Amino acid sequence: MDINNLLQQKKMTKYQLSKKSGVPYSTINDICHNKVTISKCSAATIFKLARALDVPMESLVASSVEHRLNFEAFKSNVCHLVKEMGDLNFLIHTVKSNDIRRYFDQEWYPESLYLLAMVDYLSRENDLPTCSEYDDLRQMKLRDTLYPAGIHMLCATLKQNTPKKESWDAAIPEFKRFNIVESEVRNVV
Repeated sequence: MDINNLLQQKKMTKYQLSKKSGVPYSTINDICHNKVTISKCSAATIFKLARALDVPMESLVASSVEHRLNFEAFKSNVCHLVKEMGDLNFLIHTVKSNDIRRYFDQEWYPESLYLLAMVDYLSRENDLPTCSEYDDLRQMKLRDTLYPAGIHMLCATLKQNTPKKESWDAAIPEFKRFNIVESEVRNVV
């Protein structure tokens, strides 16, 4: 989790964090302004910050260590996970992991909203109620529509946007809600 977001959530200033943690203000300022990556800090510094912010050490370094996949690879991995785990186990795993919220807090909005759309879609398909824990995120929408890479290539090849309109019309409603075009999540190879 980003320290700037944590400070906002905790209604704490960098100066207050410095005093509470014993970490020099200049170090905290450098971390907040991305001059220093928190994962490069000493374990002692990370421990002091985590304790002062009342969060696990892992949550402070996760966003700087975790590698962000290409969105097409991310979608493919999610669809394969659904296929391997089955709908219900995937739903349970995703909600328990809190990945939807974690991605959103890391500002990985396409990944967060794609996972939420998948959860909502699978819930509808299995006649299950939607998880109200993410109702605030259901109000969100990506500014630009995300089309599959294949649709972009088809439009470029044909030199027209007809494939975009057709794919939008065929998209799964739970994904369209977030401005994500997805029409096939089951037949992955």
